Amino acid sequence: MTSDHEIKTWNLNTAWLLLFIIIGGAVALYRLSQGLGAATNLNDSYPWGLWLGFDVLGGVAMTAGGFIIAAAIYLFNWKKYQPIIRPALLTAFLGYLMEILAVFLDIGHPFRIWHPAVMWQRHSVMWLVAILVILYTIILTIEASPMLLERLQWNKTRKTLNRIMIGVVILGVMFSVLHQSSLGALFLIAPSKMSPLWFTWFLPYFFLISAVAMGLAMVGAEAMLSAKAFNHKVDDEIFFGLARGLIITLTIYFLLKLYFLITNTGISAAFDGSLGANMYLLEMAGGVVLPLVLLGIKQIRTNLTGIFSVNILVITGVLVNRLNVCLFSMQEYNATQRGADYFPSAMEFMITLGIISFGLLLFKLAAKHLPLFAEA
Repeated sequence: MTSDHEIKTWNLNTAWLLLFIIIGGAVALYRLSQGLGAATNLNDSYPWGLWLGFDVLGGVAMTAGGFIIAAAIYLFNWKKYQPIIRPALLTAFLGYLMEILAVFLDIGHPFRIWHPAVMWQRHSVMWLVAILVILYTIILTIEASPMLLERLQWNKTRKTLNRIMIGVVILGVMFSVLHQSSLGALFLIAPSKMSPLWFTWFLPYFFLISAVAMGLAMVGAEAMLSAKAFNHKVDDEIFFGLARGLIITLTIYFLLKLYFLITNTGISAAFDGSLGANMYLLEMAGGVVLPLVLLGIKQIRTNLTGIFSVNILVITGVLVNRLNVCLFSMQEYNATQRGADYFPSAMEFMITLGIISFGLLLFKLAAKHLPLFAEA
C-alpha cells in the first residue's frame, strides 16, 4: 500500500505545527540545561503544574478510547466499530508517547526516567503508575503495529500477530483500567491538602469513569475531524452508538459525584463563591450536566454537529477536572497555610503546545503513509 496522495504533507497547517514544535523543542532544551526553576513557575507547594495536570492526567484520559474500542471489537464482537479501531489505537499510542515526553521534562532528573523499570518499589503508587505506563505503551505498540506491518507487506508477521490479538487486548484493557484509576489513587496521599469537593476514597474510580467518558468523546471527535480532514467516510451509526455510551457513562458519573458531594461537604459547598467552588461548578456544569441535557434532546443526539459539540464539552470538562484535582483542589490550603501560589509560565505553555503539535503531526503523517483508515 502506498502513500495517500490526497493528503498533502506540506501546507499551512503543517507549517504551523512545525513552528510550534521548533519553539517547544527550543524551550525544552532550555529546561533541560537550566532546570525546572528557570523554565517553570513550579515550587515546593506546587511541584505538579500544567505539564502533570493537563499533559499527563488529561492526556492519559484522552487515550482511553483505545482500550474501549479495542474491547468493543475484540472482546464484545461489536464489529460496527471496526472502521475507527486503527485511529483510536493510534491516538492512544501517540497520547502515551506525549505523556512520556511530558513526564521526562517534568521530573527533576529527566535522564533517570528509566529507573522504575529496573528499580522496583512495589509499595509506591508512583512506581505503580510508572510501570503501568511502560506496560501499556508496549501493549499499544503491539495493537497499533498491524498498520505498519501491512504497509511493509509483512503479511506472515501480521497474521501471526492477529492470532494473539485477543490476549493482547485483554492485557491492554487490564493495564489501562489500572493506569487510569491509579492516577486518581496518587492523590489519596494528600487528604489534608485537597478540598473535600474533590478528595474522596472513591477518587480512583472517578478517574476511571471520567476517562471512559473522555475516551468515548475523544474517539467520536477524532473520527469526525479526521473524516473531514482526510476525506474518508464513517458510518453515522458509529457516532450514535458512541453517544449512547456517553449518556450511560455520564449518568453514572453524575449520580456518583452528586452522592459524594452530599455526603462529604453538602451541596452548599459548591455554591460558596470561592475559586474552588467555581471551578467545581465549571467542570460539572459544562462537562457533565450540559452534555447530558443536550444528549437528552433527540434532535441533538441524532445529529452529528450536535454530537460533536457534546464531545467537545465532555473533553473540556474532563480536562478541567484533571486540572482541578491537580491544582485548584489544593489552592486554598497552599494559599492559607503556605502563602504559595502558582500560574504556569510562558515556557510551560510553549512546551505543552509543542507536545500537542508533535502528536498532531505524527497522526497526519500516519494518515498519509500508513493504512490508517483501511479497516473502513
